[in-house]
Amino acid sequence: MLGKLIRVARAKRGPTAQELADRAGISRTTLSSIEKGAPGPEIGIVFEVASLVGVRLFNYDERTLEMHNARLDEKLTLLPKSVRHAVREVDDAF
Repeated sequence: MLGKLIRVARAKRGPTAQELADRAGISRTTLSSIEKGAPGPEIGIVFEVASLVGVRLFNYDERTLEMHNARLDEKLTLLPKSVRHAVREVDDAF
């Protein structure tokens, strides 16, 4: 669905596929894959292309996004920075 939204937005804005691919720094083939919804392209590239043609990734207003972001930050502060597995002693008595 995101690929279709990108293709429609590109058609409305007017750049050719090659122009959009050049602006995004990707190949025309990669853009084609994105517009077809293929699973291959990296998500960051897909989001970048969506942004370039004006496809909104979130349907929330700025205030709501800031509130959700703050809640996620609070949850992340409660998580440990890293998890270390217990070290098992090596039984090297042969």
